[in-house]
Amino acid sequence: MIRVRNLSHRYGDTVAVDDVSLTVDDGEFVLLVGANGSGKTTLVRHFNGLLKPDSGEVSIDGTPVSDDLVAARTAVGMVFQDPRDQLVAATVGADVAFGPENLGLPRTEIDRRVDAALAAVNLAGRTDDRVADLSGGERERVAVAGALAMEPTHLVLDEPFTGLDEPARRSVLDRLRALHAEGTSVVVVTHDLRDLFSLADRIVGMVEGRIVVDDDPESSSVRESLAELDVRVPPADSC
Repeated sequence: MIRVRNLSHRYGDTVAVDDVSLTVDDGEFVLLVGANGSGKTTLVRHFNGLLKPDSGEVSIDGTPVSDDLVAARTAVGMVFQDPRDQLVAATVGADVAFGPENLGLPRTEIDRRVDAALAAVNLAGRTDDRVADLSGGERERVAVAGALAMEPTHLVLDEPFTGLDEPARRSVLDRLRALHAEGTSVVVVTHDLRDLFSLADRIVGMVEGRIVVDDDPESSSVRESLAELDVRVPPADSC
């Protein structure tokens, strides 16, 4: 479980997240939506200690993030909006293996995770490709694979479909659907709900650092609420 209690974060004099409380249950699929600058990315970067709150607390599976950063970063896999923020190795295989290697796993287990993660994003067999030679969409898929290889109990993805072509988008969606079915909690940060609306158990909307919507996608009022948040909602008959 991810639990946020009265969290606030400022950049200088600008309040990015303002006294937010939120719980993501184990196995829950949550869409965190809102316009650019609404505080979505700042909020989720507290989930594994990438940012420290000015006030409030985040706990993962009952342990405060500040008490055990390693546990938080093992339990919460993070995919950033810009893959350049998380790609660390020269080749695809080495990059995806980086996280599992830091867990001290046996080589056979690392190789299994790398192969499975790359297959999930349609990059099977490309372990020796150089990251520098990849397209932007391919780098995004490597970033997703790196998070998947950690096999986290909670997966957080910040605008994960940026730059992906349709086959890659479908592959990532299929993997998210499977992870959710297997009990992994998934949080997708987005302003575009196409293809995701029907997967969600819950939709949380932010404006100016505060949560203003927290609703079931099947609720009769959720579309009306989202219409005010400058996000792209699919037509009702397409979900």
